Amino acid sequence: MANIRDVARLAGVSISSVSNLLNNRSHQMSAQTRQRIEQAMDTLGYRPARTAVNLAPQAKIIGLLLPSIVNPSFSALAHAVDSAARAHRYRVLLGNAYRQEQEEAAFIDDMFLHGVRGIIVAASDIRQTHFVRAAERGMKIVSYDSPFAEPMAADSRLFDSVSMDNLAAGRLAAQHLLERGCRHIVFATEAALTVGRSHKIDGFLSALGHNLSERQRVIEGKATSAYGDTEMFELGLTLASRILALTPRPDGIVAINDALGIGLMVGLRAAGVQVPAEISVVGIDNIALAGLAEPGLTSIGPPLAEMAQLMVERLIGRINNDSQPPGEFLFPPTVISRRSVKTAG
Repeated sequence: MANIRDVARLAGVSISSVSNLLNNRSHQMSAQTRQRIEQAMDTLGYRPARTAVNLAPQAKIIGLLLPSIVNPSFSALAHAVDSAARAHRYRVLLGNAYRQEQEEAAFIDDMFLHGVRGIIVAASDIRQTHFVRAAERGMKIVSYDSPFAEPMAADSRLFDSVSMDNLAAGRLAAQHLLERGCRHIVFATEAALTVGRSHKIDGFLSALGHNLSERQRVIEGKATSAYGDTEMFELGLTLASRILALTPRPDGIVAINDALGIGLMVGLRAAGVQVPAEISVVGIDNIALAGLAEPGLTSIGPPLAEMAQLMVERLIGRINNDSQPPGEFLFPPTVISRRSVKTAG
């Protein structure tokens, strides 16, 4: 079945130009361009879905679709996005999809019904059909923490992508432990891997080098729910005993996120292991609870407020100017040093 990309390719125009025609913005193009697009649609038999929801009036609202608000990383994101949106006098409608396709599709339909024309989608596979179709119907979408798997030409993108450099985050975490004298380091994660999670692991392994196989260990735990978004603390707690059973016993751990890292520290403490004297722990995301943990959890953090501001500005800008092409934006992480990592000796 033909899609909007096929039409754009055959007509020799950008995807944005096809979207303009489909959404009654043909005044932004020449008559010749409109004719080429219409001819391409006829040739391919392309007929976009037209429903009453497309006629809803535009509202000063944006949507935010999360895997789960229970995960503190996504709670922090929701707060940052809401603050950025309020500065532009926009409201945020929040959806919890639990990474379920039908929930994501239903949220998109609700957004169209409410006249919402821009959504931020956190940590989901943006290539799925329901997201592509939403973009073809005129929804502006920013993908958060799910960078494109490979470089894309500007005129072929349907979505903005905003992410922390997860490769750098994993690498920084491992380097920080190495610099503090750790020699047997493992990476603890939930077994289901997103693009962002995979990049963190790749960065971690790149810092260790390929000649030290005993240190290149990724310890995976399986949560009861998909991707473990609602049970990271509990997963960290259960992974502690598995990590302590390894030979040689690790002296450094990188956790996929802070919630799992805090759970690990609780589990280690319950087993009589001192953090950081015996085992150092680094998390990723720098949630507020990291500074309140005992000991305070060293974390690799994104510039979340800056990222949220950019995402909101990109949505509003593209809603008001459809000719503005989607872009890809990568933010560098930083080390936030606390007391869960031993001092260099």
